[in-house]
Amino acid sequence: MDFTFTEEQQAVVEAAKALFADVAPDGVPSPALTPGAVADDFDRALWSRLADADLLGVLVDAEHGGVDLDPIALCLVLRESAKVLARVPLLESSAAASAVGAHGGDELRRRVLPAAARGELVLTVAASGRTGHDPAELAVTAQRDGDSWVLDGLQTAVPWAQHADLIVVPGHTSEGHTVLAVVPREQSGLAVAEQISTSGERLGELRLDAVRVAASDVIEAEGAWDGLRDLLATGTCALALGLGEGVLRMTSEYTSKREQFGHPVATFQAVAVQAADRYIDLRAMEATLWQAAWRVSTGADGALPTAGDVAVAKIWASDGVRRVVQTAQHLHGGFGADTDYPLHRYHAWAKQLELSLGPAAAHEEALGDLLAAHALG
Repeated sequence: MDFTFTEEQQAVVEAAKALFADVAPDGVPSPALTPGAVADDFDRALWSRLADADLLGVLVDAEHGGVDLDPIALCLVLRESAKVLARVPLLESSAAASAVGAHGGDELRRRVLPAAARGELVLTVAASGRTGHDPAELAVTAQRDGDSWVLDGLQTAVPWAQHADLIVVPGHTSEGHTVLAVVPREQSGLAVAEQISTSGERLGELRLDAVRVAASDVIEAEGAWDGLRDLLATGTCALALGLGEGVLRMTSEYTSKREQFGHPVATFQAVAVQAADRYIDLRAMEATLWQAAWRVSTGADGALPTAGDVAVAKIWASDGVRRVVQTAQHLHGGFGADTDYPLHRYHAWAKQLELSLGPAAAHEEALGDLLAAHALG
């Protein structure tokens, strides 16, 4: 397997690095000192800059104004965004646009994709189910009624729900089929209640009470939800990797300057060993991320379904990002908990990513089920 990035993917990375270079991770109040949300909205100025740099259309085809790249390219951009805790719905909007582009009807694609690539339409996805631990597609029922669909149910912890123009909601039919409904936030029967994430950002609890959606705004293609779910999970792993790399860099800079007994603490064996362990975590997170992103991007066959590679990436990302920030706080000493120093923000974001990914043990169990169902060798 060749993990060398293409020229187009490398160009996207350079554009992302240049754009995120001026983003401050402490541009909003500290979540540790704020009783509610740290801000009323996401970073609209940064969103506009992302649109100007064509980074909102990474997964949108050229016909609809995008740059027609793949999930690997998106993960490269997400990795850079997480290093500075960029407060934008880049993953959710890009993933939703990808699902529309791959499976939506012509009218839906024409209406959504160009505006999404220009940043004029913000999309998000309801992917957490009722509790965050149950399948999202089972939390909402979808019933065909003439030339429309009727949705009923509840979805929790929807990122940026108060600010998205369109919300992609998975729902299950009476026949056990999963559809994706593209629902306007202001749709009749849809109510959004505020929730606050561990990172201090706003989430939304969606309540759908006989929400009616035109048939043209519902994606019925087999596998559309599976692909969207895998893309969201892989993108979250990319965010965890970028955040971890940013934290390890901060730790390296701090321990190289902080002196005890006349020597930088980075030269102490106990410090160096802990930092090395976390570097190994990050390299494992990176290798498993690109394996999963490659499977999601290409649909290539493997010994296991794509979900197996995504599960392995989630195992490493969920446990790895937690270990990285915990070690960083330990090696920073008191600075690790100082609200005037940005590390505590990374810890809060890391915990939110860990919660979003779910516990590694659950993914290990899912991987075990896949191994049992698919004989290897």
